[in-house]
Formats: sequence, structure tokens, C-alpha cells
Amino acid sequence: MSSENLHNQMKMKFSSDKEYPDLSKHNNHMAKVLTQAMYEKLRSKQTPSGFTLDDVIQTGVDNPGHPFIMTVGCVAGDEETYEVFKELLDPVIEDRHGGYKPSDKHKTDLNSDNLKGGDDLDPKYVLSTRVRTGRSVRGFCLPPHCSRGERRAVEELSIEALASLSGDLKGKYYALKDMTEAEQQQLIDDHFLFDKPVSPLLLSAGMGRDWPDARGIWHNDNKTFLVWVNEEDHLRVISMEKGGNMKEVFKRFCNGLTKIEELFKERKHPFMWNEHLGYVLTCPSNLGTGLRAGVHVKLPKISKNEEFEDILKKLRLQKRGTGGVDTAAEGGIFDISNADRLGFSEVELVQMVVDGVKLLVEMEKRLEKNKSFKDLIPAQK
Repeated sequence: MSSENLHNQMKMKFSSDKEYPDLSKHNNHMAKVLTQAMYEKLRSKQTPSGFTLDDVIQTGVDNPGHPFIMTVGCVAGDEETYEVFKELLDPVIEDRHGGYKPSDKHKTDLNSDNLKGGDDLDPKYVLSTRVRTGRSVRGFCLPPHCSRGERRAVEELSIEALASLSGDLKGKYYALKDMTEAEQQQLIDDHFLFDKPVSPLLLSAGMGRDWPDARGIWHNDNKTFLVWVNEEDHLRVISMEKGGNMKEVFKRFCNGLTKIEELFKERKHPFMWNEHLGYVLTCPSNLGTGLRAGVHVKLPKISKNEEFEDILKKLRLQKRGTGGVDTAAEGGIFDISNADRLGFSEVELVQMVVDGVKLLVEMEKRLEKNKSFKDLIPAQK
């Protein structure tokens, strides 16, 4: 792409107050940080691939807020976005990631042996367990900004690398555009299939362009380890199974992810990473580990308690509906996961989920017996 972004140059014909978005009713992280003076300073800048400030903030302009989770309101179009627009993104990252400063350095720990417990979550309450992360392939623009050719190149590289996995990680790739109805239905039944984005957050960020071209799902033969290709990130790597054995799920996650990273390095395409941001991903909320360790857990009683939200906050956990970020809970079943991604290692985040969910289940059991749970309420982590 030309370094001269003519569309952005056209905007310079108008003063910044004419181009500055109306953020008066917005409550996302971007809107809290961006000022007209900052917009004026940054609006003429672009990354080497031509990603501009307006591209960064578009999803936050289009979507003032979210009913369940405070959204970030901006995305990256390439690895350089975080440097070129750091005046905006550094305070957004600090705000979203609990005070993580521009001088802080991220730590990585993918040694599953360092996790304490995790194999004893009560399956009467914990219905399923998963750990997922994203990875970006160096040398390509990210999904909000990549061309069709880049997206197809990422898919080809992913198919080649994933075909080299062996043992219990051996599997098969399914391209969305080539799926038979039977294959599609099977993946839906397995809760593997991601469909065309319907969330306005994703659509306004450019994630749905050319759908379903060069998108697909790979999973191992046991259907416990899967990789999404070219959805919100280049890769989404997921380890999952029914029940409450987080230890086994995390072990498989660490082993598989490490092998995939080695395969991409062998092909001269390492993952985007730096010592400040950790693994670089499309949404600033997923920087660092990119990790979300989650369980579907039945909490019909404690979830109705007025202190539930505060308890989750103290445990550094967040709740979603079991259908994802845009859904509410049904039947008292929640998707509970770590709220943090950056500033903590993978092991530390999974440990928070293991310890926190055990405590929530214990509170639920107390309420079932009409007993108080107040003595179990923790201090802020």
C-alpha cells in the first residue's frame, strides 16, 4: 500500500473541529482519553501500511458503550499502530489494564506445571472449561486492515503449519467457504463454529470484510484443541473440554500453543511480540497474554445477590452470558473468566480463575443451605 494515504489527505482540507467525532454520549475507554487537541495532533499520522487515527477509533465512534462490559473503543490495523498512535493507546491500555504503564514490561509463563490445583472444580457446577488466546503473525496487517491477499496468505501459512502437528494434536482444517452442510452442523453442535460477525463492534472495526474468504477452523481429532483462522485475530487458539478439569485444559493449551509458535518461526513468520505489550493483538483489551480462561458455571443463587458484581471485581473476574460478550446469562449459568490480560502471566491468570471459581461455588453451596457466605468474601486481589 502506498505510504501516501490520499483519503486521509482529503480530510486535512477540513479543520480538526469539523472532523472531530461527537463523543458526548460515549463511555468507552477511547472516548475517555481522546480530546480534540489530541485528535488534531494525531489525525495526519499513519502507519507504514496506511492505518490512520480515524481507522483506529472508528469502532468506538460507532458504538458508544456496551450493556455488560466497558469496551475499549479502538483497534490496531498492524503491529506499528501501537507505536504510531501511542499518545492515545498508552493511556487507553493503562486505563483498561489496571494501571499498566508505558514503562512496564510484560511477563510470559506457559509452563502448566506452575498452576496449583485446577483439576478439582466441582463438575456439578462447572459445566465446561476452556482457555483461549490470540496470536498475530508478523509481516501481515491485522484483520481490520489486511488485504484479501494478505488474509489468504495467513490462511495458507496456517494450514501448512497446523498440518505438521502430530499425536493428540493431529487434526483437520475446515475452510468456511468450502464446508458442507453436514460439516457445518457438526461444528455448530460441537460449539466450534464462528459465524459471520454480527456484533457492531466487530463490523465497524472492519472484521467482516470479504466474509467468509480465507476464514476457517482447524481442530484436533479429539475435538479438544482448535484454532480459528482470520476471525478477530490472525489466530485464535482454544483448548476446551466438558467438566471442571482446568489443569488438563491448560496443559494442552500450553503444549499446543508452544508447538504452533515453533512451526510459524520455522516458516520465518514469528508471532508479533514485544517486551512491553507482550503478544500484540487486534484489540488493546487482548494485549499481553491475550488469554481468557473461562468456565461455564451454574450460580443461580449467588448471582442474584447484590454483592455478586463486587465479589467478581475483587477476584479480578468478569461475567458474560454463555453465548459470548453480547449475551445475557440463562438459567443462572454464566461464563466466568479473568478480567485481566496484560501485566500478569498466563499461569497467574488461570490461577485467578481456578481460585475464584472455587470460591464462587463454595458461596453457592452455602446459599443452597440457607447459610451466610459473608465470611468468604475476599479482599481485593
